[in-house]
Amino acid sequence: MATMTEQKECFVTQLRKGGLVAYPTEAVFGLGCDPLNEEAVNKLLALKERSWEKGLILIAASMGQLDGYIKRVPDHISSRMLSSHDQAITWLLPAKESVPRWVRGTSQSIAVRLVQHPLARELCELAGGPLISTSANKTGQAPLISAEQVRVAFSAAGVFIIDGEVGSGKQTSQIIDPFSNKRFR
Repeated sequence: MATMTEQKECFVTQLRKGGLVAYPTEAVFGLGCDPLNEEAVNKLLALKERSWEKGLILIAASMGQLDGYIKRVPDHISSRMLSSHDQAITWLLPAKESVPRWVRGTSQSIAVRLVQHPLARELCELAGGPLISTSANKTGQAPLISAEQVRVAFSAAGVFIIDGEVGSGKQTSQIIDPFSNKRFR
C-alpha cells in the first residue's frame, strides 16, 4: 500500500495529466480535476452525468489561489469569507471574463470555497491552485463518504482516489450569494 506522501504525489501527477481525482472534504468525498483542463472537466461531467450549464465549484487553500477566477470583491465580503472557517460555505462570486464556460456554466458567477478540510487544503496547495470539487456521486444519487465507496463506484473509470476521512460536516457545503445573502443550498 502506498504511503500518504506517495498518494499525494500520484494525486498531483494525475491532475497534471488531465485525470480525475477523488479526495475527502468537510462532509463528503469530492470528485475533481484541473479546472483549466477542458477535456478533464468534460470527463468529469460525463462520469457524473451532469450538464456543463450548471457550473462547478472550485475549492482553494487561500484567497490568492482564486485571483485568476474571481473579480475583486469588497473587503467586507472577503472578510466574511475568511471568517467562515468553522463551516463549509461555497460563495457565488463574480467570475472574471477569462474563466472558461466549462467551469462557470451559463452564469457570470463562479462558485468557490476556501476548503476547511486539512487534506483537501493541502492537495490544493500541492496542486498550486484550486480544484474542481463536486460531490463524488452520479447526479441524483447520494454523495459518497468513504474512499472505499468511491473505489467501488469510480475506480473502473480511472479516478485516482486518495485515502482519508471526511470531516465532521453533516451535509454538503452551503451555497450563498454574499451580495444578496440568498442561500441556494
